[in-house]
Amino acid sequence: MATTIVWAILALLVGLLVGFFGARKYMENYLRNNPPISEEMLRTMMLQMGQKPSSRKLHQMMQSMKAQAKKANTK
Repeated sequence: MATTIVWAILALLVGLLVGFFGARKYMENYLRNNPPISEEMLRTMMLQMGQKPSSRKLHQMMQSMKAQAKKANTK
């Protein structure tokens, strides 16, 4: 009886760990493939702020955001 409880607790802990790391990996891949901000979203935000977005400026902003995300992931 005591060994059954130990095995159940052990199985629960292993399941939680596998679930946590599996979900974490899935979300990292999802966010890498579907970034939360796109160039079109940046263009819309800049227009709402009264700025005229040029394609060069949008591209620079996207590159700097990718560099910051990469820098944050390496820490």
